[in-house]
Amino acid sequence: MRLRRYGSGEAACRATRRPGEPAEGCLAVAIRIPVRIVVLVLVVPVRMVWDALVVGGKFLRDTLLRPLGRALGWLARALFVRPWVALWRYVALPVGRALAWLGRVLLVVPAVWFYRAVLTPLGHAIVWAARGIGTGFALLFSAVAAVVVWIGGGLLTVLDWVYVRLLTPVGRSVTWLLTGIGLVLAAIGAGVYAVVAWLARYLLVVPALWLYTWVLTPIGRVIALLAEGFVWIVRMIFIGVGAALYWTARVLLVLPALAVWRWVLVPVGRALAVVAGEVGEALGHAWRIAGHISLAVGRFFARLFRWTFVEPVRWAYRTVLTPVGHAVRDLVLEPAAEAARSVGRATRQALAAARDVARQARVDFRRMVFGTPREPRPVARREPPAADTRTLGSSTTALTKD
Repeated sequence: MRLRRYGSGEAACRATRRPGEPAEGCLAVAIRIPVRIVVLVLVVPVRMVWDALVVGGKFLRDTLLRPLGRALGWLARALFVRPWVALWRYVALPVGRALAWLGRVLLVVPAVWFYRAVLTPLGHAIVWAARGIGTGFALLFSAVAAVVVWIGGGLLTVLDWVYVRLLTPVGRSVTWLLTGIGLVLAAIGAGVYAVVAWLARYLLVVPALWLYTWVLTPIGRVIALLAEGFVWIVRMIFIGVGAALYWTARVLLVLPALAVWRWVLVPVGRALAVVAGEVGEALGHAWRIAGHISLAVGRFFARLFRWTFVEPVRWAYRTVLTPVGHAVRDLVLEPAAEAARSVGRATRQALAAARDVARQARVDFRRMVFGTPREPRPVARREPPAADTRTLGSSTTALTKD
């Protein structure tokens, strides 16, 4: 009976699976619908509040924040940017140019004049004086150097005679004597070295070599064998202790932990993963459904607002305000505009006539005070006028003129 019931549950799970979907367990199928219902009930108010906040934020941005930002930007430009620009353009730049011109006139031009008219001649005079003083010192040093060279030549001659006639024979005698002494000492040292080397070989080296070959080498080999045996014994002891500790830890710690991981934590983790996946899918599904519901509710309220407020306002605008506005425009505004245009034309004509009268009065006053201006005299031009045309009998060149 248990096997039949288990088999019927698997058949039900397989029957609820859609074609093309991956294989799922009965736990996912069992918790999917309740979780989606609970999540939908919890998410719908949140999504509606979110959509309402989004719509309100967009409306507030378009109707209040953006115009307010533009007004604040214009006000900031009018209060901060434009005054500083005007101060820079109409105050700082002229003052700076005036100070630059004043500095050029009061500092640069006098400094250049002082450099050219005072410092340059003074520098040339100092250079000329320094050259003269340098030439005098050079002549003086040349004379002193000639005297020193003459005296030094005499001293060198004396020293050369002393070196050739006195020091050279003495040096050769001393060299010959030291060479003989060195040869004698070398022969004595070679004999002493040969004796000492023979004694050291037969008194030290040969006994030490025999001791190393026949005594120390066998003793060292025995000690090495004993050390290798001791190391092998210690290694085997440590290997046994390590194997015992390994199997003890494996039996007491690793195998129980592996069993807990395999038979407890892995199934619980898989179940939690399935629940978390279903909750996440339910949240996404509920968020999308709540969006559709919120859209439908928003459209309902929008249509209700349109039917209760927008349509009456539009009807009142079309049927009441538009005819009244047209009547006001035709009966009041257009006659007032035409009268204002007429007054403007008359004013402009009067101002034009006044300007003509003032101009004529200035011309008459100038003629009365200064007289009539002289007419310009015509200047004879060497080239033919532009109105005359060339013919076969006429020419403008110097060779063919009549």
